[in-house]
Amino acid sequence: MTTDIKLFAIDKQPATEIPGRASTVEKTLHQLIERNLEALLGIRLLGSEYSTGRKQRGRIDTLGIDENACPVIIEYKRATNENVINQGLFYLDWLLDHRSEFELLVLRKLGEAAAAEIDWSAPRLICIAGGYTRYDEHAVEQMNRNIELIRYRRFGTKLLMLEMVNASSAEPGPALGNTAGAGRSMSEILEALDGPLSELYEALRRHLKDLGDDIQEKTLQNYVAFRRLRNFARVKVFSDSLRVYLKVDPTTVALKPGFTEDVRGKGRAASLSVTLRTLDDLERAKPLFQQSYEVS
Repeated sequence: MTTDIKLFAIDKQPATEIPGRASTVEKTLHQLIERNLEALLGIRLLGSEYSTGRKQRGRIDTLGIDENACPVIIEYKRATNENVINQGLFYLDWLLDHRSEFELLVLRKLGEAAAAEIDWSAPRLICIAGGYTRYDEHAVEQMNRNIELIRYRRFGTKLLMLEMVNASSAEPGPALGNTAGAGRSMSEILEALDGPLSELYEALRRHLKDLGDDIQEKTLQNYVAFRRLRNFARVKVFSDSLRVYLKVDPTTVALKPGFTEDVRGKGRAASLSVTLRTLDDLERAKPLFQQSYEVS
């Protein structure tokens, strides 16, 4: 599949096209993505070419944990005919069979707090390639797994484009490992919603999804995440309100007690929280949602 995205330099006249290339996934690109993994995809690096042991004789290209504390495997497709999806699924199954090894790795690399937060309800497989066949995209749509196909393009030596081609989502799995016994899951909380709070949640959900056609919605163990390549909103449900965590610089907002709060340093990657109790609150917050979407 070819991309219809074209990039032009407009600093001189006439405008000139910057050619894009993606014939193969070079080792340098693999390294570039890993060096910037958190900025590009909201993922913290745990291992590069991570060995699955002597028995399987495999190596996971990139192993990490995302901003929702979910395990992530990234595989790079180096040729059009390479079956990277099946290979990634093999590694994903290996990971689910070796949870304790992954948890120990997180403990060693990121500390006790990160290890305690691991959410096994939605492990992810991300494939990165210069292009995919229609069969790749069709196969992903048939699988009840969290798989994302990302296409890349290099423009010159200083520009990298990442584009979501297709994504499939599995139903959230049960709370496993460190999340067990944490109380009602977000799926159970949403099922029990009724009355005005249910109407408010549905209005919020519709608005967040309508911000763009590249948005993924994922119900996790403790909240609902809305993301592009990275999260732009996390929604938690309380007895009388909804709280939305955004990537908006609090110093650019006139904070209002009970409505907006600076949450830098108080949890996962978010800097501003917005509390919604009414549809009027939702209307007031829409510019903030748009701002977070644009930077994610």
